[in-house]
Amino acid sequence: MTRRLLALLAAAACAASLLAGCVSEPPANGSARETRPSNDPADVERRAKVRLELASAYFARGQSETALDEVKQALAARPDMPEALGLRGLIYAALGETRLADDSFQRALSLAPRDGDLRHNYGWFLCQQGRYGDADREFETTLALPQYRGSARTLLAKGVCDAREGRWADAEAALYRSFQLEPANPATSYNLADALYHRGSFERARFYVQRVNAVSEQSSAATLWLAARIERRLGNQAGAYEFGRQLRDRFPQSPEAAQFEQGRFDD
Repeated sequence: MTRRLLALLAAAACAASLLAGCVSEPPANGSARETRPSNDPADVERRAKVRLELASAYFARGQSETALDEVKQALAARPDMPEALGLRGLIYAALGETRLADDSFQRALSLAPRDGDLRHNYGWFLCQQGRYGDADREFETTLALPQYRGSARTLLAKGVCDAREGRWADAEAALYRSFQLEPANPATSYNLADALYHRGSFERARFYVQRVNAVSEQSSAATLWLAARIERRLGNQAGAYEFGRQLRDRFPQSPEAAQFEQGRFDD
């Protein structure tokens, strides 16, 4: 997956941890002002939610250290807040603190074991750590939760992890189910095309990658390179060259452009 398409998936994972009413921008001074804090339960809850909203906004902007400071304050007010613990897990993962991230996710799930968003994010974290069997179990548990509404993104994540493990048949099955639920998602179409390519289903792979490349804003070096390789496998040398030319012109510094120039279609 390219960084761009990975970002689509990562954004979906992170969004699950944000509160529905979270602020879109943190305050310019970097903190929320609290006046006369009390131990009243309603006031404690309000303070925790404000801090969590700020942490979510900072994390979405890539300010992980600041986000961590805010989420720690949310947890100081409410140590048993699953969504704050889950966000802390995502932040620690982004900072490379793997053990702390794992601890945060497990603590969150001990408090809210039927929270599908938490389980999805933990599964994606495990996948990124190469713990594919554990990740797959988390995804399957997530998908089995009653009334869980994020099945399309969880199937996408599961399919990506299956592909990373080289389980192309399982990847195809998960990604096709995700596509059925959310056909407009370019990350799903790209990854499904890639799985089909690795399984030798080149005509079908062509169909799905064409859906992405038909929209210029969605296409990338990876999608154009996959299209070029598919056309070459189908014996369409002119088509392979045309996608390669687009790749070279639009993304000249990409690794995919270098592979095209060197004729490394089968790497």
